[in-house]
Amino acid sequence: MKITAVETHVVNAEMRNWVFVRVLTDQDGLYGWGEATLEWKAQAIVGAVRDLAPLVVGLDPRDIEHAARAMRKHGFWQPLGVVGMTAVSGIEMALWDILGKSLGVPVWRLLGGKVRDRVPVYTHLGMGDMRAVYGSMSPESVVERGRKVVEEGYRAMKVVNVPYTHYTATPRDIDTFAAGIVALREAVGEEIEIMVDFHGRCASTGAALAYIDAIRDCRVMFVEEPILSVDVPSMKRIAERSPIPIATGERLTSAADFAPFLAERCMTVAQPDLCHCGGFSEARRIAALAEVAGVGIAPHNPLGPIAGVAALHFDVATPNFIIQEEMTGAVPWYFEVVRGPIRRVDGFWQVPDRPGLGVEVDLAVAAKHPFAPEPNPAREARIADGTIVDW
Repeated sequence: MKITAVETHVVNAEMRNWVFVRVLTDQDGLYGWGEATLEWKAQAIVGAVRDLAPLVVGLDPRDIEHAARAMRKHGFWQPLGVVGMTAVSGIEMALWDILGKSLGVPVWRLLGGKVRDRVPVYTHLGMGDMRAVYGSMSPESVVERGRKVVEEGYRAMKVVNVPYTHYTATPRDIDTFAAGIVALREAVGEEIEIMVDFHGRCASTGAALAYIDAIRDCRVMFVEEPILSVDVPSMKRIAERSPIPIATGERLTSAADFAPFLAERCMTVAQPDLCHCGGFSEARRIAALAEVAGVGIAPHNPLGPIAGVAALHFDVATPNFIIQEEMTGAVPWYFEVVRGPIRRVDGFWQVPDRPGLGVEVDLAVAAKHPFAPEPNPAREARIADGTIVDW
């Protein structure tokens, strides 16, 4: 069996362009799907996939580690960076899909079999509608949208209501932020899990810890990315002083990136993104390192339907998995463009049983949503004096 071609199909989902990757083989009707979505970088990803394709065409798609090493090591530049690793991830996912189809088993079976009977998930305010995700800043909007999430049957939600911040946090910003989380906890009760995403908006440990301390009594499951995931000493300082567990890792793109954070116990929860960290193979290495360090896994996934299904298979087979991010409400036609096995019951995704990833892309529906420039809410990331800060 040989790889004959690698295709990309870009689908505009309003706030993101999903990049679907299809790997074709010389076996009639046998191909695999993956996803290589990266915010505001769709055209770069399409180019990167085209650049990587010659490194895998002609290889046996079932030799997944061999193909992944070819893509990572035969491009000269190491590390590849997030664009390169996202392109690798999309192709690598598709190879697992091919392997599973060729053997007639779901991908989770190839990853060692299931270690759980269902997968707990959480969504964002607005069920993934990006305007709600990043536009719910007032306590009133947080509570209103939080109640709707619960009404939709979710048992966990994440909130992004930390103000754009520089090196210090003002009392007003801290109080408004905390008021939203306090009100949300009161509104949804103690049975609903709440996570707070700082989105790396704090430029200092002091600012991050000021916000964290303000919600110390809200029984938050974890705070995510209190600062950017580039500074091990600062993240360690936050983890040591925070009364709330720390989650981070969505911007790390390899096991090597995670290793120093795990060695220093900078997190309670690691958040690799299968679309950015090299796919299943590298995500498994990250999970193994995390398990040795006593760290759980909550994969990052605000992306498209194939990314969601890939995360589902990974979660079924990963012992130290905790909870899965999902955005199935990102667009009304989410389940039309990709027919797949995602099925939510009582706040849990169910274990899939179809061979491979179990997805099929409706190219006719995809064609109705061609590439379009994505709106960039990061342009709003400025403080009062006009200084540009992290989004």
